[in-house]
Amino acid sequence: MGSLSYGQGMNLRQLRYVVATADHGTMTSAAQALYVAQPALSRAVRELERELGVELFARSGRGVVLTPIGEQVVREARIALDAVEAIEALSVSRANGRGADLRIAVTPSLEPELTGRLIPRFARDQPAVRVRVVRCDDRDQVAGALRAGRADLALADLPVPGDMSAHPFEQREVVLISPPALQIREPVPPAALDGMRLVLPARGSARRAEIDAILRRIGAAPVAAVESDERASWLGWVRAGMGSLLWYRNQIEDTEGVTVRSFMPPLTRMIGLVHAHRRLSPAARDFLAFAKETAREDH
Repeated sequence: MGSLSYGQGMNLRQLRYVVATADHGTMTSAAQALYVAQPALSRAVRELERELGVELFARSGRGVVLTPIGEQVVREARIALDAVEAIEALSVSRANGRGADLRIAVTPSLEPELTGRLIPRFARDQPAVRVRVVRCDDRDQVAGALRAGRADLALADLPVPGDMSAHPFEQREVVLISPPALQIREPVPPAALDGMRLVLPARGSARRAEIDAILRRIGAAPVAAVESDERASWLGWVRAGMGSLLWYRNQIEDTEGVTVRSFMPPLTRMIGLVHAHRRLSPAARDFLAFAKETAREDH
């Protein structure tokens, strides 16, 4: 959706957050459903209440319920959001896509997904759309590219900052790839990574930042057996018994000579298509619809 305004400061993002809170009963659940940070959602709702001079929600147990005026606001908000969707849908025309440019930002670990899977399939359906990949080192650069208008869409990790819209695309499983001789309980408890010898991306690289973030999340401190960005060599080092590897199940092409083990509880990473709160071009809307349909077909 775009950033059309209603009233002095009211915007579609605030309306979307208020409707989601009403639907889910708590701001935490609403933020999770929208894949935005909960403080950002709460702040937007409070700002709208301040602008309108009314209280939209009242506390009820651990959640919130709409006040009488809140019920009226949500009813009108639904009408407004539906109207915007209908208006923007009018602009989505295959003919309008002729010669269109589409810029999609992505980080190194997700680029194979974008360039090897999504873009080729989209190009078969929309050969006239010129897709340009905007390469970013990390999620902060992705958000910066979207905010500055250097990219129309991004394939990125979720959740995203509150000034972005997120469309969940795929949940990826992180697995342990290890020499078959490694004796370990299956499925693997994440705590088993503590002190384990791992083949890791080079320090300072975007891929290493991703793995380090996963390790921090589970509180594990492995031992770096190899540190290298030579991705083509990673499985070779595992086969040689130098260490195990943390990577994504859907990016493992050759499992000969290694054992792939799941974690319990599972280690997952949600990715999605992301854009700033502004009106999308027809080409961007087409790509978003295509990606959602692709995800449904592949699952």
